[in-house]
Amino acid sequence: MLKLKNVSFGYNDKPVLKKINLNIAVGDHVSLIGESGCGKSTLLQLIYGLHHTDGFVSWNGIELGGPNHNLVPGEDFIKYLAQDFDLMPPLTVSENVGKHLSNAYPRKKKKRIMELLEVVEMTELADAKAGDLSGGQQQRVALARALANTPELLLLDEPFSHIDHFRKNNLRRKLFAYLKENKITCIIATHDSTDALSFADKTIVLKNGKIYANDAPQEIYNNPPNKYIASLFGDINEVMLKSITPNETSLKMILLYPHEIRLDKNSGIKVVVLASYFKGSNFLIKASLKNKIIYFENSKALMIGESVFITVDKNLIKSRTRN
Repeated sequence: MLKLKNVSFGYNDKPVLKKINLNIAVGDHVSLIGESGCGKSTLLQLIYGLHHTDGFVSWNGIELGGPNHNLVPGEDFIKYLAQDFDLMPPLTVSENVGKHLSNAYPRKKKKRIMELLEVVEMTELADAKAGDLSGGQQQRVALARALANTPELLLLDEPFSHIDHFRKNNLRRKLFAYLKENKITCIIATHDSTDALSFADKTIVLKNGKIYANDAPQEIYNNPPNKYIASLFGDINEVMLKSITPNETSLKMILLYPHEIRLDKNSGIKVVVLASYFKGSNFLIKASLKNKIIYFENSKALMIGESVFITVDKNLIKSRTRN
């Protein structure tokens, strides 16, 4: 288990992390999300040992010391993949992946390299020079290299940021399935809501260097405690309850994702269409609700200036309403 107790860190006089307390079970996959500058990357670096903290960090009972304790940062059982890939440009893809593997058993080494290149879909470029690769290809090689000597704990900082969207989805499925199969604990810092929701056992939200939320991704997404957290997953509407509920007079607010608002000609809740944005499977509709901008989804585009009526499920309103 990874344990962090009262972990704080700052650059000069500027605090970045403030008294972080965290437990992560062996084999769990955890996503770190939050706006830029909230401390995601710094937290990964601190766990790896690149920064010193007066707090306590341990892995399965072994205390992880920072640069004040270790001349060379990191531990053999931890791998950290930063946003700069640190590959050797003159070496081939295979040579980069196998750089730290033993040469004692050449066949075993080659088999391991090809196994990892299959995971990251780079087998066809095994003999290509790393320096000739695109940024996305280099990122995939760096992922394979991080797994070469199987780590117990894998720290990933925006690991798919340079990878084409059409390849990213399948790569994520293969990579995280591989990690689960091998019981590798993984913490991923990301801005991508798919990383945060689809492949995580827990999602941790950081804001201003503190843990703002720590729960199952389904719980955080379906019951966002505030607009900041909800906005990390895409468009979000914050509307007054009385704007969508008959006979409501309070000033209570409700958070609604666009897909939770639908058309209903009998609702009596009128909005005026301002724009329609094609998203592939549907359209995102921008509309005015009592002079407030809202967004909802619809199967077809709507005409600008058209008046339509919307509704929200009553049970959702009941569960989502906040003061």
